[in-house]
This record gives sequence, C-alpha cells and structure tokens, in this order.
Amino acid sequence: MPRYAQLVIGPAGSGKSTYCSTMVQHLQTLNRSAQVVNLDPAAEHFDYPVMADIRELIQVDDVMEDASLRFGPNGGLVFCMEYLANNFDWLGESLGHVEDDYILFDCPGQIELYTHLPVMKQLVEQLQQWEFRVCGVFLVDSQFMVESFKFISGVMVALSAMVSLEIPQINIMTKMDLLSPKAKKEIEKYLDPDMYSMMEDNSDNIRSKKFKNLTKAICGLIDDYSMVRFLPFDRTDEEGINIVLQNIDFSIQYGEDLEFKEPKEVDEEPANLNYDAFFQDKVDS
Repeated sequence: MPRYAQLVIGPAGSGKSTYCSTMVQHLQTLNRSAQVVNLDPAAEHFDYPVMADIRELIQVDDVMEDASLRFGPNGGLVFCMEYLANNFDWLGESLGHVEDDYILFDCPGQIELYTHLPVMKQLVEQLQQWEFRVCGVFLVDSQFMVESFKFISGVMVALSAMVSLEIPQINIMTKMDLLSPKAKKEIEKYLDPDMYSMMEDNSDNIRSKKFKNLTKAICGLIDDYSMVRFLPFDRTDEEGINIVLQNIDFSIQYGEDLEFKEPKEVDEEPANLNYDAFFQDKVDS
C-alpha cells in the first residue's frame, strides 16, 4: 500500500509549525494516525512530538560556528538541507516502513529552497521512491495578502514552488483567525480571485507603462489557466480545517487503496444446516 505525505512549505513566519500542530490534532479527532517530521534545522521549539528531527543530524548553529565554512544564517540553512540530501539514508531509517503512513513534513522557510534550488525537488523524488504520494501544502500569511500587489507576489512564489517541485499543491491562507471581521470580508476576493478585475481596480496606481503591461500579463496567465486559488485556514474552525484536509486527501488519493469490507447479512443462515435432512422431513410430513 502507498504512504502519504504533506510537504508543508512557505515563507518564514507563514505558520507552518502551527499548521502541523493543528492538523495533527484534527486528524486525531477523526481517529486517523499522523506523524510529523521536522526538517527545519533552525527550529527552536514546537508543541507536538516528532518522529524524526533534522537537528539530530545537523543544526544551523553548528554550521555557522564552523570556522572553515563561515556561513551566515541563510547559507547555513541551505548547507544543512544539502547535507540532508546527501544523507537520505538517515531520513529513511527514521521513517521506517509502515504501510498507510500519513506524515507531515515541517519544512524550513527559506523560500529559495522551493523556487530555484534543487534540494526540495530531490527530497520529493526520494519520498516518491519510498512509495509516498506527496502533496505540497504552500502557506501564505493572510495578513500579508490584503493588498493586490502583495497578493500577486504571493501567487508568483506559489507558482514557482509548484513548477519547481512538480507535485500536486494546495495553497492556503493561514492565520485567518487573527484577521478583523472587516479584513476577513476584504480578503474573500483573494481566495478565488478575478485577476482582470483586480488589475483594473489598481491600474491607476501603476505609473510605468512597462510595469503595467508586465502586471497585466501575469494576471492574465493566472486567470486564464486557473492556476492558483487559496483555501482559508482558521485553526479555530473545525469545518474549515476539514475542507482543507479533504482537498489534500483528494490530491494524493488518500483512502482509495483501503480494503473494502462487505457488509454482514442481517439474517445469517445457520452454520451447519443439513439441507438433505431438512427436505426429507418436509417430504415425510
């Protein structure tokens, strides 16, 4: 049977660890088992148990303190992820092999890992070799997306990750519970956006003709091909969390390989009924 994985990605501060914690708790309420793997070598703390932690293999602080490497925070994090790619055996041993695994991978917030560096693509290919069906879960802070041009920037990053990783991807606006009622109403238009109308509403703010044409081309690409839409994620809304989970499960075909059990008959026949004797009695009578 296949195994299932959510690759939780997105910019730093987008709520990846909070998402993992909330989703695991929700899965537990559904009597479904799920595990979390921490792949962020710069993580400080999280409020859920993990089945594997990259910090047991390598830590950013150790890399930065190495005088021979002389890396800063960003270079150190990239080095750690490349080190992981060269030591996938460690990850394989940590994951083991249990059928019907459902694992959330809490990834670092270094955005170039998902846009133009090959490390995360290598991770995806390795997981697929281990019979995982992988879905990318791209998170963006909803508080960042309340302006049109910021929204377009977020969409472009989500598209870059989608093209780079080549896996099904669900895009999510997190921290909806932190928005004011007015902001929640305003942000609804960004969940399934009409890019052309959004462009027209903001065309007066664009002075450069070249920039206006570029923005129009980007909006047209997104709208014509329906390439990006977002789901809201409010950690206090169980129904909304379930909708997100259903979309992810559908993308990785979760549950399609579960064994089908025939329902039991209501009136079952006696186990050792002697039909010959039964009919003989009927004839004699």
